[in-house]
Amino acid sequence: MPNREALRPAGLAVPKPPYSSVIVSGDLVFTAGQAPFDSDGKLVSVDFAEQTHQTLRNLRSCLEAAGCGFSDVLKVTAYIVDPADFTAFNEIYRQYFTEPYPARTTIVSNLLGFKVEIEAIARKP
Repeated sequence: MPNREALRPAGLAVPKPPYSSVIVSGDLVFTAGQAPFDSDGKLVSVDFAEQTHQTLRNLRSCLEAAGCGFSDVLKVTAYIVDPADFTAFNEIYRQYFTEPYPARTTIVSNLLGFKVEIEAIARKP
C-alpha cells in the first residue's frame, strides 16, 4: 500500500463520519468533498452563491494544508442540487480557478441539506 498522510486543515470542522479531509500520497493530494460549513460545522447560508464561496474557501484550506493552491489542482468533481445553478456555479468557479482550468465533472445530485459539494485532486509543486 502506498504511503499516505492524513491532514487536518486549519479552520475546518473535524468530520464526524469516518473520513479524512485531505490525504497526501507522494506528490498527490486528494481532498474529500467540501461543503458549505463554517469552522463550527454549521451551514453558512441557504443561498447558493454564498454556499459555493464557502465550499471553495474550505477547499482552499484543504489545499493549503498540503502546500498547494488552486493552480495545482488537476481534477475537480463538483456536485450541485439544482441544474439551474450551473451558470452561477461557473461564474463563481472562475473567481478561484484560472486557465488552464483543471479537468472537471459536475454532477447533479441530492445532497444532504446543502446545495454544493466540491472535491479535488492536486499535485504538490
